[in-house]
Amino acid sequence: MNGADVVAEILRREGTEFLSAYPRNPLIESCAALNIRPIFCRQERVGVGLADGYSRIKRGKKNGVFAAQAGPGIENAFPGVAQAYTENVPMLMIPAGLPLSKHYVKPTFRAADVYRPVTKWAGLAHNVQELPDLMRRAYQALRSGKGGPVMVEVPNEIFEAEFKGEIDYTPVPVQRAAPDPTAIKEAARMLLAAKNPILWAGQGVHYAEASDQLAALAELLPAPVAATNPGKSAIPDSHPLALGGSTRSRSKMFAEFMAKADVVMAIGSSVTKTNFGPNMPPGKTLIHSTNDPSDINKESRAALSVVGDAALVIEALIAEVEKQKGAARGGNALASLKEEIASVKKAWLAEWAKHLDSDETPMNQYRVIRDLMRTMDRGNVIITHDSGSPREQLLPFWETTKAGSYMGWGKSTQLGYGLGITMGAKLAEPKKLCVNVMGDAAIGMTGMDIETASRNKIAILTIVFNNGVMGAERDVLKISDEKYGTMTVGGNYTKVAEGLNVPAVRVDKPANIVGAIKEAVTVTETGSPFLLEFVVKEGHDFSRYNVPGL
Repeated sequence: MNGADVVAEILRREGTEFLSAYPRNPLIESCAALNIRPIFCRQERVGVGLADGYSRIKRGKKNGVFAAQAGPGIENAFPGVAQAYTENVPMLMIPAGLPLSKHYVKPTFRAADVYRPVTKWAGLAHNVQELPDLMRRAYQALRSGKGGPVMVEVPNEIFEAEFKGEIDYTPVPVQRAAPDPTAIKEAARMLLAAKNPILWAGQGVHYAEASDQLAALAELLPAPVAATNPGKSAIPDSHPLALGGSTRSRSKMFAEFMAKADVVMAIGSSVTKTNFGPNMPPGKTLIHSTNDPSDINKESRAALSVVGDAALVIEALIAEVEKQKGAARGGNALASLKEEIASVKKAWLAEWAKHLDSDETPMNQYRVIRDLMRTMDRGNVIITHDSGSPREQLLPFWETTKAGSYMGWGKSTQLGYGLGITMGAKLAEPKKLCVNVMGDAAIGMTGMDIETASRNKIAILTIVFNNGVMGAERDVLKISDEKYGTMTVGGNYTKVAEGLNVPAVRVDKPANIVGAIKEAVTVTETGSPFLLEFVVKEGHDFSRYNVPGL
C-alpha cells in the first residue's frame, strides 16, 4: 500500500462519494480502485466548484474533495478556493506536490504555503507515515467550528512511498458547541423587550439544519426573518414571516422591516460587511450569534454575543423565551405581524407586476423568472444565481417553498462560479432539479464545463440570460464603451451547448418561455443536462429600497 492508497482508504472511510479532479494526481487511480468515482472537470476552478456545491448541500456532514496536479493544476484552482473561502465552505483539497527537495528552490509553487490565506488549515506531508494524522487534522478542521476549505498537499514521492503497518484512522464526527445559558437568558429578555425585533438568518442556519427551529422561534416571539445572501431560504420565502434574502437588491418587506427594527438577532451569520449582501444598519441593538468568536465585534458592534451552533442556540432560545413569556403567547401579535408583512409584499409585487408580467421583446428577465417559478416544482428545486445582474434579479424575486433550496453566494463574486456548485448540488441531491441562472459574461468564463455535466451525466439545468452586453458595468465604462464598444459581448450559446453534447433551446418570445421550460425539465429527468438560452433586454431595473447603512 502506497501513500495514495492510504489517502484513498481514508476518503472511503469518510464516506467520499466522488473525487472531483483533473490529472495528473496519483490519488485518482487509488480512489477509482476503491469505487470512488473520479469526475474530471475541464478547468480546475470549476472542479473546485463541484466539491463546494456538494459540501454546501450535504451541510458539511460529508465533504466534497478536489484533487489537482502539482504545479499548474493547483495554480489554476486558486480562484475556486478563494471563492469557497469567502463563503466558509468546508471542502477538502488534495493537490499533488513537487519534490520536497525542490520546495525552497524558486520558482517552485508550494501550494500549502500559497493557499494558507484562503484556507482554514493547510498542511504539507513530509513522510508517508504521517498521512493518517494529517488527514485527521484536516477532517477535524472541516467538521468543527466555522467552515472553510482545507488543504493537504502531498508530494508525489509521498504518494508513491510504501506505507508500513495498518491505517489507524477513525472518521471524524461533526462537533457542535452549545451556547452559554446566561447569554441565552439575556438574549431572550432583549428580544421580548424589543418593540420591533428581527431575526437575521445566515448560512449557519443551513449547516445546522435549523430551519424548523428558526421558524418556531420567529412565531413564538413573534419576529420576521430576514436572510443574508447565503442565508436565503433559511426558512422558506413562502413562510408568512419571511422577508426574503438580500444582496444589493432586496424585497420591499426586507427594507421596511429592517428600517424600523430596534433589536436584530443575527443567527449563523458573521455579519461581515460586503457589497453583495445586507450590512447591519447603524443604530440597531445587535445580538450576535455565531459559531466563531472572531466574528463578534469584527465589523458590527454587538450588544450581546451568543457563541454556538445555530440549532443549539435556537433550541435554547425557544425554551428560554417560553419560560420568560409564560402564559402570554401573543397570538394577536403574530397574526397582526403576518398581515403586515403580507400587505407590504402584495404592494411590492404589484409595483413590479409590469416587469413580472411583461410581454416585451427583447424579453424582460423578470418575466422569465416569473414563468420559471410558475412552471417548476419549487419544492424539488435547488437554484443559484451567478454573479452580476442575474444575482440582483433572481435573489429578491425567487420565492423558495422549501428551506435550504437556494444557494446564495457573493462575498467574492467570480463570474461563472454558479456552474460548478450546481453540478456539486446535483451530485449531493440527484433527485432534485438543480438550476444555475447565469448571464452571457458568466458563461464566457466557465461555459466549456457544461460538457463536464454531459460527459458525467450530471443532469443540471443551465439558464443563460443573453443580453449581449456587460450590463452591470454601464456606469463605469461610459467612455471606453462609446469609443471602443468594450461592453458588447455576443454569441449563440445554444449552438455552443449543442457542440458540447448538451441539448439546448433558444427562446426570444415570451409566449415560448413556458414550453421551453417544460421541455428542459423533461430532458433533465432522463439524466441529461440542458441549456435554456433566453434573449433578454439589457435590464437595469433592480429591486432596491434604500435604508441607510443596509
